[in-house]
Amino acid sequence: MNIKRYLGIFSTALLVGFFQSPAALASGPYNITLAGGSVGGAWSAIGTAIGETIKKDYPGSAFTYEPGRETSNLLLTSTGKVQLGIAHAQMAFIAEKGLAPFKESLTNIRAIALIDSEAAVQILTTQSSGITDLAQIKAKKMPVRVSLNQRGTLMSITGEAVLAAYGISVKDIEGWGGRVTYGSYNQGLDLIKNGQADLIINMLAFPSSQVRTAARDTKLNLVGLSKEAITKLNVELRTGSIEIPANTYDFQPNQINTIRGSVILVASSGMSNQEAGDIVRAMLTNFDFLQKAHSTLGRLSQKVLTQTSPIQLHPGALSAYKAAGLIK
Repeated sequence: MNIKRYLGIFSTALLVGFFQSPAALASGPYNITLAGGSVGGAWSAIGTAIGETIKKDYPGSAFTYEPGRETSNLLLTSTGKVQLGIAHAQMAFIAEKGLAPFKESLTNIRAIALIDSEAAVQILTTQSSGITDLAQIKAKKMPVRVSLNQRGTLMSITGEAVLAAYGISVKDIEGWGGRVTYGSYNQGLDLIKNGQADLIINMLAFPSSQVRTAARDTKLNLVGLSKEAITKLNVELRTGSIEIPANTYDFQPNQINTIRGSVILVASSGMSNQEAGDIVRAMLTNFDFLQKAHSTLGRLSQKVLTQTSPIQLHPGALSAYKAAGLIK
């Protein structure tokens, strides 16, 4: 080989290597913080399991699970203060559009994976309240005590929207002598158990172990939504329709019609393609482990992980799914 040509090729290779980012040259180890939900909830278990897959595949990686709320999870992820967050895809869409409770558009949120495809609205009432249909509340102006999830979550926004679909506002409930309390789902279930709440609305997978546990101490009803309410809510929230089969819970003899959201793992578009792809590869490689880690993950297939609409996949995640043959 001509020595000048050889040196030219060698120099070019050195320059290419010099200007590539470290992430493009090697995988891990990584230092990742994931912002999820309250300790003891489903998001906590799922987030921790995802962290374990990263540590399994990239030895020396550090992983921290940080309890949070999805509004702050999206803000922290968008600004790069945490690497990963958990949120409903519908809330990420609200953030992308800059709608309340967000003060500005978060245009750099990207999806890594779907982690719950059946976050169904489940409306529980105590049998002692006599409520079997939400329409009763307005018709009788009932002084109902309602528990909704923490403010700034899609669950609380959806809870208020569900009531509004029946023409009921928080002010109405307070005017009738009732009250609306905001807090974690476990706190709300404690209120139900202690006779301090009549109705609780949340979005979660079914059957829920939390609901089953609550039903041991309190006689409950699972209340569905009308066709009109479902249509209105799906347009407003970009949710989908879903049926909870009869006897999903011991106290629920009939099928319940309701709506569902989807929960996704998110990152910033500023995350390198290498890191985003490696997170996906770790989840796929250890998919059996993930499915055993929580019942919500146990219902998923690898293909379903890619279904993060209306939030687009991070380019690195997209490439990893394509390489695995899950997206053409």
